[in-house]
Amino acid sequence: MRPPTPLPFLLLLLLLLLPSPPAAAAGGADGWEAIGAAAAGGGRRRVASPEEQEAAAAGVLRRLLPSHARSFRFQIVSKGGVCGGSSCFRISNADGSRRNGAEILIQGTTAVELASGLHWYLKYWCGAHISWDKTGGAQLASVPLPGSLPQVKGTGVKIERPVPWNYYQNVVTSSYSFVWWDWKRWEKEIDWMALQGINLPLAFTGQEAIWQKVFKSFNVTDRDLDDFFGGPAFLAWARMGNLHGWGGPLSQNWLDQQLTLQKKILSRMIELGMVPVLPSFSGNVPSVFKKLFPSANITKLGDWNTVDGDPRWCCTYLLDPSDALFIDVGLAFIRQQMKEYGDITNIYNCDTFNENTPPTNEPAYISSLGSAIYEAMSRGNKDAVWLMQGWLFYSDAAFWKEPQMKALLHSVPTGKMIVLDLFADVKPIWQMSSQFYGVPYIWCMLHNFGGNIEMYGILDSIASGPINARTSHNSTMVGVGMCMEGIEHNPVVYELMSEMAFRSQKVEVEDWLKIYSYRRYGQSNVEVEKAWGILYHTIYNCTDGIADHNKDYIVEFPDISPNSFSSDVSKRKAISEVKKHRRFVLSEVSASLPHPHLWYSTKEAIKALELFLNAGNDLSKSLTYRYDLVDLTRQSLSKLANEVYLDAMNAYRKKDSNGLNFYTKKFLELIVDIDTLLASDDNFLLGPWLEDAKSLARTENERKQYQYEWNARTQVTMWYDNTKTEQSKLHDYANKFWSGLLKSYYLPRASKYFSRLTKGLQENQSFQLEEWRKDWIAYSNEWQSGKELYAVKATGDALAISSSLFKKYFS
Repeated sequence: MRPPTPLPFLLLLLLLLLPSPPAAAAGGADGWEAIGAAAAGGGRRRVASPEEQEAAAAGVLRRLLPSHARSFRFQIVSKGGVCGGSSCFRISNADGSRRNGAEILIQGTTAVELASGLHWYLKYWCGAHISWDKTGGAQLASVPLPGSLPQVKGTGVKIERPVPWNYYQNVVTSSYSFVWWDWKRWEKEIDWMALQGINLPLAFTGQEAIWQKVFKSFNVTDRDLDDFFGGPAFLAWARMGNLHGWGGPLSQNWLDQQLTLQKKILSRMIELGMVPVLPSFSGNVPSVFKKLFPSANITKLGDWNTVDGDPRWCCTYLLDPSDALFIDVGLAFIRQQMKEYGDITNIYNCDTFNENTPPTNEPAYISSLGSAIYEAMSRGNKDAVWLMQGWLFYSDAAFWKEPQMKALLHSVPTGKMIVLDLFADVKPIWQMSSQFYGVPYIWCMLHNFGGNIEMYGILDSIASGPINARTSHNSTMVGVGMCMEGIEHNPVVYELMSEMAFRSQKVEVEDWLKIYSYRRYGQSNVEVEKAWGILYHTIYNCTDGIADHNKDYIVEFPDISPNSFSSDVSKRKAISEVKKHRRFVLSEVSASLPHPHLWYSTKEAIKALELFLNAGNDLSKSLTYRYDLVDLTRQSLSKLANEVYLDAMNAYRKKDSNGLNFYTKKFLELIVDIDTLLASDDNFLLGPWLEDAKSLARTENERKQYQYEWNARTQVTMWYDNTKTEQSKLHDYANKFWSGLLKSYYLPRASKYFSRLTKGLQENQSFQLEEWRKDWIAYSNEWQSGKELYAVKATGDALAISSSLFKKYFS
C-alpha cells in the first residue's frame, strides 16, 4: 500500500508541477542553427529510430521497476507536434481502454525525454526517489501497485527543456569513478543518465585501443606505447599529456576489453537518443614521434607534479597544432573512431590548452592554433562541433585576457564550438566574458575534486544560477551540465542540478527540500524535515568561493614539523592565500599549518545529526536514510577530529605531555570509531574498489602482476611518485572516507607521527621530520603493493553505532 500523502506535500507538489514556460532563445541565430543540427543528427550522424528509442525507454523502466513494465506507454513525438518546437516530455493518462495494461502515457522527443518523463512522474505523482546505488539507491516502495497508479489531471502536464543540452562528466571522472566498471555497472549508469535527462555525455572509454591503431599507422610500436599510456587508474592524466607510463603499461587484454565495453556504451547511448561526446586529437604524442618526424614542431612539456622529474613518467610531448602533421594525426583518429563506432556524433572534446599555455600571447597565433585544431576535426567529420572546457580561462586567467580569449573562441566558424563554463556554480566565466564573446556555452557545476567524500554544496547557486545565466542580456547559454571529478556522493546536489535541465524558473529550495526528504525516505518525518532545513543553511550553503577539496586531517595528514608552527596554533586565526594545485586554482584558508575547509557552523550540523537520530525508529529500514545518517555522522566526527588535532599540536608546543597524550588518544580513537561507523554501510567500504579492480585482470599474467590492484591502492593514497623522504605532491588528493582505508592506512600514519611527538617530548628532542617521512612513506609504498583483503559487505547496525558515537562525542 502507498503511504498516505501529507497535505503540505501535495500543496508543494502542485507548485512544482506547474508547466514550464517556453525556452528563451540563446546563442544567436547562426549558433543555434549549428548546435540544433548537431542535436537533431545533422549531417550523416546515425540516430535511433522512434521504435528503437521507445524500446530503449521501456528497457529503462523494466530494469528500474519490472513490476510496472506494462503500466506505462512510451511514444516518440516530433518537436513540431506536442512539444511546439522544443525538446520536451508530456505526461498524461493512457487511453480509456488502458491498452496492454498501460495507465500512463509518456511522450517525448527522444528516449531521454521519455525516461525523464518517467522519472518526473515517479517523483511527483508517486513520491519516489532515484539516486546512485552507492548513495542509498532508489526508494520505490511508495509507488502504488500496477492498476492503481495516480492519474494525471486534465489533458496532462508538458515540461519543456529551456536549453537543449544536459551535459555530464569531467575528463577525469573516467579515472576517479568509472575505471573498474563492467557493462552491468555501465548499463545502470546510462539508465541513471537517461532518468536525469542527460543527453550529452562524455564517452571516453576505450580510446587507447583507437590510439594504438592510429599510432601504428605512423610506425609507432606497441613497445613505444607501453611508455605512452598510463595505468588504468591514471589514464585521464596520460590523455591530457600530464604524465606518461605511470601505473602502466596497458595489456592488450585491457585495450581490447575496454574497446568492446565502449561499443556497448555507445550503442545504448544512441538507442536512448543521446549525443555522445567523443575525444579528438589534442596534440599529445608518444616521445618516439621526435625520432620518427624530426622536422615536426614537437615540444617537450614541463614537469607536472613529479617529485624529481623522473623521465619514466615526466615529461610529455606536444605536437604543435600549426604543424601539418597535427591535422594528419587528428584526421586519422576521427576516421578510426568512425570505423569502429560508425558515424554516431558530431561533437568532439579537445582541451589542448588546458594547463598547456601557448608559447606566445599573440592573438593571431592563438587564432591559427584554434583553426588548426578544428580543421583536424572537420576534415574527419564536416559537421564537427568542438566542445572545449572553459577551465583555462579561470585557472590561467593571467594569460587568457579578452584578446586571447576572443582569438581562440572566434577561431572556428560560428556555432562550431561549445564551451563548458566548468565552475559556473562558484566562479562563472560567462559573467566576465560577455557570454564567452558570443560563443555558445553550457552552465556547469563542478562540485567535487578527486572523488573525495564530503557533504558539501551550494543549493541556492544551483537553483538560480542557470536561470540567471539563461535569462541574462544576450545570453549564449545552450545547456546545463555536471562536471564533477568523482560521482556517488551528495545525492541532493545532483538531483537538484539534474532538474535544472527542465526548469525555467528558480527553485524555492526550502520547499523543494521538504519534498525531497519525503521522497528520499518514502514517508514524511518532521525531525528529518527540520534536519534538512538546517543542512540547507549550513553544509549545503557554501558561499565563501573556496573550491571544496576535502583536507580533513584524518585523510590528508599534515606533512609538517610541529617545530615550524606559529607560536599559536589557532582554530580561528587564518589568512587567505591562493594556491595553485594540480588541475585547478583554489583559494584555501591557511596559516603555517594547513587548515581544512570549514564554511558552516559545526554546532548547527550536530543539531541536524541529532534530529536524524531522533527519526531512526521510523526510518531505520530505509537504505537512503542509513546512507545519509552515516555520512552526516562521519562528517561531524571528522570535523571534530580537526579540532582535536589542533588541540594536540597546542599541547605539544606547550610541552604538555599529558595533554598531548590525551588528544593523541582521542584523535586515534576517532579514526577507529569512524572506521567502525563506515563499516556499517556497504557504500563506505574500501573492499569493493579493490575487488572491482582485481576482477578486470582476466589473464594469468595480469593476475600475477597485481597491477590493477596497485593502481587502485595508489590512486587513493600516494597518487603519484615519491622518494624515500619526499612524498608525492598529489598525496591524498583522491582521499576517501572508506572503512578499511582508515584503519589500515590513515590510522598507522597518524600513529607513527604522534608516537614521534610523544617520544620527542619525553626525551626533550626536536621532531625529526625527515625520519618521520622515511617511516610513513615506506609504510605507504608497502601498503600500495599490499594484497590483504578488505570487507565487501557491511557489518554492524548503522543507527546503533551512530547513536553510540553521538552520545560519546557530542552529548
